[in-house]
Amino acid sequence: MRKIAALMIAVFSMAVAVPVFAAEMTKEQKNQCLLASKGCAGEADTIQQKIKKLRAEINKGTKVYSADEIKKLNTKLKEAEAILDNLLSD
Repeated sequence: MRKIAALMIAVFSMAVAVPVFAAEMTKEQKNQCLLASKGCAGEADTIQQKIKKLRAEINKGTKVYSADEIKKLNTKLKEAEAILDNLLSD
């Protein structure tokens, strides 16, 4: 009886844990999420969190991103800042 109970607990634990591991985004998916807002499933950042992430990515500079990608990140940052300003001004 204990073996069956232990087996059931193990199976239940694996059933719960597997989707969590599958939900982790790869580096490429994170880049796409930041640059084009594509593939952001399960991501629900606040405006402040998005601004913080965008600034961190922009600070990585040309070591990680091309000049075109940095321009896109800067555009996304300006859009997020404008949204935040708009929300705070009302």
